Amino acid sequence: MSTVTETAPRTGAVPDRSGTAGHPLAGTGALFRFALRRDRVRLPAWVLATLLFTLASVNKATQMAPDDPQKRADMVKTLSGPAMLAMTGPEHYLSQLTPASALSLMMLGYGAILTGLMSVLTVVRHTRADEESNIAELVRSGVVGRHATLTSALAVAASANVLLGLLLAAALPGAGLEGATTGGALLYGAAHTVIGLVFAGVAAVTVQLSAHTRAASGMALAVLGASYGLRAAGDVGTEAVSWVSPIGWIQRSYPFVDDRWWPLLPALALALVAAAAGYALSTRRDVGAGILPPRLGRPSATEALTNPVGFAVRLHRGLFLGFCAGLLLLGAMYGSILGDVDDMLKDLDDVREALAKAGGTLVESFASTVMLVVAVVAALFVVMAALRPRSEETAGRVEPLLATGLSRSRWLGSHLVAALGGGTLVLALGALALGLTGAASAGDGGLVAELLGAGLAYAPALWVTGGFAVLLFGWAPRATALAWAVPAYGFVVGYLGKLLDLPGWLNDLSPFGHVPQLPASDMRWTPMVLLTLVAAALIACGVAGFRRRDLDAK
Repeated sequence: MSTVTETAPRTGAVPDRSGTAGHPLAGTGALFRFALRRDRVRLPAWVLATLLFTLASVNKATQMAPDDPQKRADMVKTLSGPAMLAMTGPEHYLSQLTPASALSLMMLGYGAILTGLMSVLTVVRHTRADEESNIAELVRSGVVGRHATLTSALAVAASANVLLGLLLAAALPGAGLEGATTGGALLYGAAHTVIGLVFAGVAAVTVQLSAHTRAASGMALAVLGASYGLRAAGDVGTEAVSWVSPIGWIQRSYPFVDDRWWPLLPALALALVAAAAGYALSTRRDVGAGILPPRLGRPSATEALTNPVGFAVRLHRGLFLGFCAGLLLLGAMYGSILGDVDDMLKDLDDVREALAKAGGTLVESFASTVMLVVAVVAALFVVMAALRPRSEETAGRVEPLLATGLSRSRWLGSHLVAALGGGTLVLALGALALGLTGAASAGDGGLVAELLGAGLAYAPALWVTGGFAVLLFGWAPRATALAWAVPAYGFVVGYLGKLLDLPGWLNDLSPFGHVPQLPASDMRWTPMVLLTLVAAALIACGVAGFRRRDLDAK
């Protein structure tokens, strides 16, 4: 005979979640809080950097709209040149030139780039990157809906963009900027928020297309670059071209001029459509896979791929080509205005004084300052490439390689060759583009060789940047994100420090601060040799640390 015994309910039993387990958004709140916890440093840094980047330009914007009517008319004539419009925004801002409208003209396009970068990297980090590292598969084994991961990633990006918009709207009216009305500031902040949502939606699509993090980021950033390029082409030529770009849409809201809100509506609609497309595409693929089929490789590897250096170069090829294209465009844009520097800066006394500290003519001083920007962008490539070994390690792809006859030093050294050698080539291409277009603009053929040499002078600073990244990888792999502080600090104290009149000793703490500012100043070989020795010491110490520690095995 069998009996059925009734078990008393347990206190604190796990509640029944069967009603939510099948919901496509189940677990979104927990993933959202977890993502915020992971980005508790990264996102505030992005938001504050973009905010400070705008506020640091308030003084410059005030100088661009002088009180004297004749000087203001001259400034309008200078800013209405094709090269300046391509770098800033539509000419309509100059119809009512005030310090506030000058700030909007100068900074809204660049702010869109920074906000777009933040949104793309955030969405990719919490979707495709987690899938590539197999974290998403583990998370989905719990009570997590199919769309929860993408929804939480978009929510994190949207939260950061909304926070940035609110901070900009609150800070500008109190910054002492003439013409900065409350309504204009709200529109200026809302424009940043909306463009950030657009590129978050773009990233939501690209993470579905490719099975690899770098490819997904690259496609989204290519859309960002194309949007800026179309905006520039339309502002110089046919205005209809600018309406193809979402950056062109938000710039035509004209904060502090017309305060038009309606151009933000198509941008917001594009963000919603892109996000919806991302959700639809996510249902057509498996976790870890992409919509686009992987390209078939060769039946057998080429001889270069059997060599560690050749294999590392192949891994970094896409990143290298992307930075080459970006620095060629950056160098060409800045070089095209070298011939107009005297007219462009004739009424900006503070800027002229800051440039005069570098020595040489105004054109040479301006070129040396731009060269620092080129070098910092090249340093970003060096950091990304130097940290690739860390991503290979955490993904579990290093252990099988090192199980063969390949030594740790040789494997890490192959990535260093790709990072430092590729960074030097990227730097040289940016300097060459600046020299060629600058020589054509200024009518001085000698600028080509001078600016190419000025760019290569920053190579030891790039090597120090890469050496610091290797040092962190070898001894403190969990702190490798600190490597980004070197180029960021170099840009702040080297570029913005001149305009903000920061103490000179702050610049001495950056490797970029010890590079001779050619062609405005004379060449000094001692700091070049010392920087090279420091880079060698950092690399040697980092390699030694990697040889001594355990792998982060999967």
